Amino acid sequence: MTAEPVAELRDVEFGYTATPVLEDVSLRIDSGEYAAIVGPNGSGKSTLMKLMLGLLRPDTGEVQLFGEPAHSFDDGSRIGYVAQHASASKEMPITVREVVKMGRFPHVGFRRLSDDDWAIVDEALETVGMSAFADRRVTQLSGGQRQRAFIARALAGEADLLVLDEPTVGVDAESVDAFYELLEALNDDGITVVLIEHDLSAVTDHAERVICLNREIYFDGKTEEFVAGDALARAFGTAASPAGDSG
Repeated sequence: MTAEPVAELRDVEFGYTATPVLEDVSLRIDSGEYAAIVGPNGSGKSTLMKLMLGLLRPDTGEVQLFGEPAHSFDDGSRIGYVAQHASASKEMPITVREVVKMGRFPHVGFRRLSDDDWAIVDEALETVGMSAFADRRVTQLSGGQRQRAFIARALAGEADLLVLDEPTVGVDAESVDAFYELLEALNDDGITVVLIEHDLSAVTDHAERVICLNREIYFDGKTEEFVAGDALARAFGTAASPAGDSG
């Protein structure tokens, strides 16, 4: 019996105006995958991710998340979402540990965190290499450190799916390498990883599956087959800029 997919889109179309941003998109993300979504600016990548997470509803077609309609899925603890430009946030004058403890809120509700909850928070900080920065304000961190803090928040929530939208924008090259080593380690531990990434070399070096998009899917398969093929050239060669989507 085939396992239930983590996320699935079937015959999805979506547009912010009369012009479609996405057309005839079908794909399935299985548990344990490490997939990257690539394509030119305005190709619908961020829109696809928001549909996958139920933040938007398709005009036609259907989207499921953990076997339920994505728009009504309400178990937020299973998803860790690091939004686009999260690393550039300057508006959170709280400590790293306070950010990470937010990951426990779907589990604890309005009660105080228990010793076990705090142990999970501290373990998440250690996993991403941020224990030494636990009491530092997020506004004092580098871009790469902020991304690690947000990933630690997802780990504290015991997420099954980690979704990242251009997570290395504004992050220095050395930190990018370490960041992707962290994602690989988390994926090896069983977390499903889906990311949008503008750095194609990072994608081809690390992701196991590539989904190449420009309004429709030009390629969906193994990374080495993507590198050897011409899907990227075809997708960029027909680049459009649908309104309302920057990625």
